[in-house]
Amino acid sequence: MLDIQDYILFIFLIIAFITDVKYHKIPNWLSAGGALVGVLYHLIVGGVDGLIFSFLGLLVAGGIFMVLYIFKAIGAGDVKLFAAIGAIVGIQVVLYLMMYSVIVAGLIAIIILLFTNTFLKQITSAIFHLIETITSKDMSWLDDFKTTKSTRFPFMYAVIPATAITYYYLYFV
Repeated sequence: MLDIQDYILFIFLIIAFITDVKYHKIPNWLSAGGALVGVLYHLIVGGVDGLIFSFLGLLVAGGIFMVLYIFKAIGAGDVKLFAAIGAIVGIQVVLYLMMYSVIVAGLIAIIILLFTNTFLKQITSAIFHLIETITSKDMSWLDDFKTTKSTRFPFMYAVIPATAITYYYLYFV
């Protein structure tokens, strides 16, 4: 059975999806607003326990995705987005969402690589950039590759299907 927090999450994700696809950015007001709504909702509904539930979700999701941000696997907006998601739905649901989002993003990246005619060039270029990075011990080669030659797409393309998968397995199976 879906709760109000789930509907809050769905509305939040729809707005985030539209802005990320349209502007390639998740605005701070949206992430901060989502986190605030999540914290206030749980504070009103659950008191101090709800506040702790919400803050733990925010901290766990934000912390884990901060590690991915440090390694430049995702953008800062995605870190703040998942911190807000954690505040809205708590640790359990956000961990599932994170796991499925990373899996779906990997599948999307593989599909993009397979269906572009530059797949072999990108793999070859990636290997040479990696070798150059290792031999020179200079990370600028790898950073150059990630910013100029790698295939990027809005992470929300993975978050929406991950949300459907998460809710399917948590509530309907």
